[in-house]
Parts: sequence; structure tokens; C-alpha cells
Amino acid sequence: MRLKIQHNTTYNYQKLISLNPHHFYLKPLQRNYLEVETYSLKIVPEPEGMNERYSIEGNPYFQAWFKGETESMIIQVEFQVQTSHFNPFLFLIDQWFLQQFNPEADIPFSYEPNDRPILQPYLNHTGNNLLKSYSLGKLNTNDPIQFLTQLNAAIHADWHHIIREEENLWSAAKTFAAGKGSCRDLSFMLMEMLRHVGLAARFVSGYAFNPELEEGHELHAWVETYLPGAGWVGLDPSLGLMADKHYIPLAASFLPENTLPVHGTYGGENLKPSTLQTSVSIHQI
Repeated sequence: MRLKIQHNTTYNYQKLISLNPHHFYLKPLQRNYLEVETYSLKIVPEPEGMNERYSIEGNPYFQAWFKGETESMIIQVEFQVQTSHFNPFLFLIDQWFLQQFNPEADIPFSYEPNDRPILQPYLNHTGNNLLKSYSLGKLNTNDPIQFLTQLNAAIHADWHHIIREEENLWSAAKTFAAGKGSCRDLSFMLMEMLRHVGLAARFVSGYAFNPELEEGHELHAWVETYLPGAGWVGLDPSLGLMADKHYIPLAASFLPENTLPVHGTYGGENLKPSTLQTSVSIHQI
């Protein structure tokens, strides 16, 4: 499947400002089912300099710095990708991890001691008993994969997916109580639920192509959980599905704010909040 993606973002600052260095997380992550055939990133005003770098978690980003003043910043991304079909369940999990799995335990999952220092940021959670109880309530199997699919499907069934224009992220507790949430809210809640039962989880931001939509595409959020032997496995609670060839990740992190597409600040006198306009177009070609 070949997709063409156009993502345009405009920041208006209401007065002349100076742009501080910015980081743009707008390039697809490397995946074995995904090949980036063409890629273009244009920024207005044109940066004085720009270089591709990698974050501490391995996310590619473009570092850009500017000179002069401007009343706006326009970011235009266009790329073409080829995605290949794959079975999201086609993997083997390490036997040690399976042997340590105990559905009756307070924390059913555990990792090898040598892996825990690396995974610890992806295991930290808020200690919310409601989130933990809900997760454990779906743990009625000796098969970790079946548990993940059941929990993912249950969130899709029990919470209403909504579109929120606000940029903020609801806490997992707020989403749990509200019975609804945006894709990023539901993903953050699932991430917290997984961590409460001992599974390392991270937040993913990117694009999800729905072939039934002609327009209305937007940035999407989902979750990846770490299964030794299989690596990071994608789960989308908004649809109750495992991530497949329709998902194009841009950034993944233990902190959701680290996956925002644009990171940066601006300076000047008597500053006012900027306004943001964004649009995403995804077409199969």
C-alpha cells in the first residue's frame, strides 16, 4: 500500500517575535513494514540552519534555528511511504517472561533484572487503584497476548472515542471517570493500565490511515508495550485493534509530551499566546 501524506501547520504570533531553536518530530520512525520513498519538510521563515538528529529514545527529529523576526511559522510536510502487510500477532515471546507471568499475582508481569533499568521509565505509574483493578479484571487467561487484546478491546467498548480540539492531555483518572476521551486520552489511560500490572508501555504519536475516510485525517495516538522476544507491540484502544500496516509512527516516548510534533519557544516583548492551525491529508496512490 502506497500512501501520500501532507501535513500543514501554521503558528500565528499576533506580533513580531524571534523564534528560538525548534525541534520537529515529523519524520516516520523506522519500521520493517514501512519504507519512506520521498520526504520533504519546508519551514517558513526558512531556518538559518537545520540538521537531522536523534532523541535519547531514538526518535528522529530536525533541529532548526532562525534569525530575524516573524509574525508566523508555517511547517509543510509531504512524504510518500510504501507499507507492507504483516501479521501483528506473528512473534514469539521469551520463555523466561512467560514462565514468570502469574495471573494471580498483584503484579502479574515482570522483566529480567538486567532489563529493568532500561524499562523503568516505561513502568512508572500513578498508583491508581481503579486503573489497576480494571486491568486485573480483564486478566482471566494464562495467555499474555489474549489479555492484551481483551484489555484493548474492552477500552474500545467501554469508553466513547471523541474528537477534542484542545491540545491538552487528560489524566488517566479523568478519562476513566468520564467514560470518553480522544485517541491520546484513551492511549494515555491504556498506557497507565498496562504499567499498573507490570508491563512496560510507551505513548506513540503518528498517523493512522483509514481507507474509508476521504478527508478528516489527523494526528493519531496509540500505545506500544514491550514483550521480551517480540519487542514493542502496538495497541490502539480507540479502535480496539493491534497496530498494523495502516499505522505510521512519528515518535514514541515514556512521556506523551515528548511525542509532540513541534518543540520550541519564541521571544520578544509583551508576548501573547500563539494560535495554531493544522491539517492532515492522507491518500492511497
